[in-house]
Amino acid sequence: MTTRTLAVVSAGLGRPSSTRLLADRLAAAAEGALRERGSDVAVEPVDLRDHAHALVDNLLTGFPAAPLRAVVEAVTGADGLIAVTPIFNASYSGLFKTFFDVLDKDALEGRPVLIGATGGTARHSLALDHSVRPMLAYLRANVVPTGVYAASEDWGSGGDGALTERVDRAGAELAGLIEGRAPAGRPDPYADPVPFAEMLAAGRSPS
Repeated sequence: MTTRTLAVVSAGLGRPSSTRLLADRLAAAAEGALRERGSDVAVEPVDLRDHAHALVDNLLTGFPAAPLRAVVEAVTGADGLIAVTPIFNASYSGLFKTFFDVLDKDALEGRPVLIGATGGTARHSLALDHSVRPMLAYLRANVVPTGVYAASEDWGSGGDGALTERVDRAGAELAGLIEGRAPAGRPDPYADPVPFAEMLAAGRSPS
């Protein structure tokens, strides 16, 4: 069984956090869809709140501290990424943007990404397509069609069904993109070629 890795980045500032709650629900939906396709799944949750000071230090020095480096490697080495931010002033949070600012510009190229956001009112839902999606597109990530925005009213009983439907659809889209890619970390068969002299000594044809 193939194991797929799924990094889940949440930029919520509080504890508990509705942003983390949405991230967890998206991760559960994507994990379930991947398991239905026959893959095992390893989920790597990342709370940016825990790395806020290290992110600022990285911007100032140009180098990540060891704990932040481990987080960056986990995110950039994952088969798929879920990225969720609170919406402040009709855009992503500064903490969310800072994390993607410290990544190498090519680190997410072609990576399947599911985007989500939370806010107090549904009026900010377009921030997903006006702010978050363009940023990930600039990094050449492969963002799924369905972005999931959750306003305060979505967590109540009246809106929960609609939110669940969006979460499940987005999770299935992410799983489909991940399954269409080779697993992260698969060794390159051409990375360590056998020297020609060794092939001749072993009596093998180079063709």
